[in-house]
Amino acid sequence: MKIVINGENYETQKGDTILKVARRNNIYIPTLCHSDALPGLATCRFCIVEVIDGEESKVAASCISPANPGNREIEVITDSDKIKRMRKVIAMLLQARCPNNKEVEKFAKAFGVEKRKVNRFKLEKGEDCALCGLCVKACKAVGVGVLSLVNKGIYKKLDTSDKSTQKCIGCGSCANVCPTNAIDIIDKDGKREIWGNKFKMVKCDCCGEYFATEEHVKYAYDKLGIEQPERFYCSRCKREQAVQGMNHVLGSI
Repeated sequence: MKIVINGENYETQKGDTILKVARRNNIYIPTLCHSDALPGLATCRFCIVEVIDGEESKVAASCISPANPGNREIEVITDSDKIKRMRKVIAMLLQARCPNNKEVEKFAKAFGVEKRKVNRFKLEKGEDCALCGLCVKACKAVGVGVLSLVNKGIYKKLDTSDKSTQKCIGCGSCANVCPTNAIDIIDKDGKREIWGNKFKMVKCDCCGEYFATEEHVKYAYDKLGIEQPERFYCSRCKREQAVQGMNHVLGSI
């Protein structure tokens, strides 16, 4: 099937979202809370587009909206004046929450939002969390699920209490997907600190680099249902060993 984006026809595949088709064809749609490794969240709303479906027209989040709803072909406009105005308001609200965050400032400048001198939100100094929920989604995808968003409205926050994070394995997935770099993760001298928890790290037996926490490695092997090996290798060294092995096999043919 096809989809029309900004007046041009594009091929779609089963299960495609509007955002996925756009990115596959190098069509820019801004996102803050989206990761290609996870399902869409539609939290930040920066990815909104105008969708024309028959005689109906609506604004929708492209990260969760199907490219062919009900097997119908639709038309999408990614940067109409209406969408630009709405994105500017979203950027303005986000900037009010995170006035000093560099990533948020990039969005604010891109949408023509001037930095406010007065912040009406009563927030802790240095607030960086945009409450997008991407870290929560990543933690659940790993299978641990120690993070959650609690409360509603202006009282909404990320629950990072000792009780909520006591089962954390220190994998760092939350920090890796955080779009505003709000999650502090410190790796130093073979130890990792995140969410107030400290972990010992595992060293690669090939290159000598520390690459994962002991808890993360144990969790992974327990999930697979196999015993831990005597030697551990980081992902880079594993790839290099695989390439060397393949070259050896091909060279012997």
